[in-house]
Amino acid sequence: MDFTFTFLKIFLYGLHYTAPLLLTIVLITICLGQIVGHIESWKRFDALYWSFITATTVGYGDIRPTYRTSKVLSVLIALTGLIFTGIIVAIAVRSASYAFNIHVDFVPIKANIQ
Repeated sequence: MDFTFTFLKIFLYGLHYTAPLLLTIVLITICLGQIVGHIESWKRFDALYWSFITATTVGYGDIRPTYRTSKVLSVLIALTGLIFTGIIVAIAVRSASYAFNIHVDFVPIKANIQ
């Protein structure tokens, strides 16, 4: 249980320090989504929903852009989402590595070389 608490503490610490970057990426996703929504004549909520479904690369396909400009912007939203996901994964991996190093006694196995 100590491992989990250490992981969560370091993970939340990492989120705290990357919050400005993460919030900027979220705002870019929202703004680009609203621009696409305006071009496609979607409701604001539908544009918001679509932009986050695209950014997370889920892509249900229930709403899709039809204009070329919208399609280009959707690629930018997807790339922005990949960056966002990459940052979160990097923070999680670093937190797990740190917690592992603290809480697990790692004894390297010596090779039996003759």
